[in-house]
Amino acid sequence: HVQLVESGGGSVQAGESLRLSCVVSGYRYSTYCMGWFRQVPGNEREPLASIDSDGRTSVADSVKGRFTISQDGAKNTLYLHMNNLKPEDTAMYYCAAEAGRRMCLAFSIIHTNSRGQGTQVTVS
Repeated sequence: HVQLVESGGGSVQAGESLRLSCVVSGYRYSTYCMGWFRQVPGNEREPLASIDSDGRTSVADSVKGRFTISQDGAKNTLYLHMNNLKPEDTAMYYCAAEAGRRMCLAFSIIHTNSRGQGTQVTVS
């Protein structure tokens, strides 16, 4: 049973940076996809970035140039580095993980129920 726990959210001013962390435990995937998405109440999940077990990363066009994704395998931790934050980045941010690299195709990972409880980011 995979468990994901996000942290690092908060309230910041426009232009500032945040790094979100997601500790992933309980998985035994030989191949996997992990990713980040965000959601505002009443809206659909918006993909942000993904990384697969080969280390290939993808970043959504909407945040490309400002957000990057990385992972620390030794710590089983996934990161989302967010720079030059804007008020429109205000949302709940979630990490997700699934078996299989194919889940990174077209950010399919955002549709999984294997996600954390989220961390709120507010930009003013």
